[in-house]
Amino acid sequence: MRNIRFKTTATLAGGIATLAAAPALAAGAEISVTIPQLKVAEYHRPYVAIWIEPKAAGAVRNVAVWYDVDMKNNEGTKWLRDIRGWWRKTGRTLTMPVNGVSGATKAPGTHKIASPLAGLAPGSYELVVEAAREVGGREVVRVPFSWPAKAPATAKAAGTAELGAVSIALKP
Repeated sequence: MRNIRFKTTATLAGGIATLAAAPALAAGAEISVTIPQLKVAEYHRPYVAIWIEPKAAGAVRNVAVWYDVDMKNNEGTKWLRDIRGWWRKTGRTLTMPVNGVSGATKAPGTHKIASPLAGLAPGSYELVVEAAREVGGREVVRVPFSWPAKAPATAKAAGTAELGAVSIALKP
């Protein structure tokens, strides 16, 4: 009986691994955001919102919101309105945390996010990354791209203070 159980478990684990790998093959994007190491007297990790919006008017697609999710009584949400562009477009209508979108603030370095683009209508878009830091500044970086991609493509831009390099690598 044990032998069968181990074989079943191994087969199940292999099946789960196959299913988990499937989304990586789907059309979508890998987004890379660099948070620079700043030499300031009082450093706080920035709150960051990442979203995709059509160049023409339309609904935005939230990709990630990094804020202090560990504060008691959900108090980290109090400062989300400092990410002003995101807040006006979509943030104020959300109840945080949002599964698959909300996450903790990130340390300086490069951070990658896989974003499926299923259901995104063909057209011209912008990847928008906005950062705001307590006792610091605020910065927005916009990276234009077209969807669907006919071949793998990468678009890049860079911030000058609160954000470093930002890129989107499209997978058709």
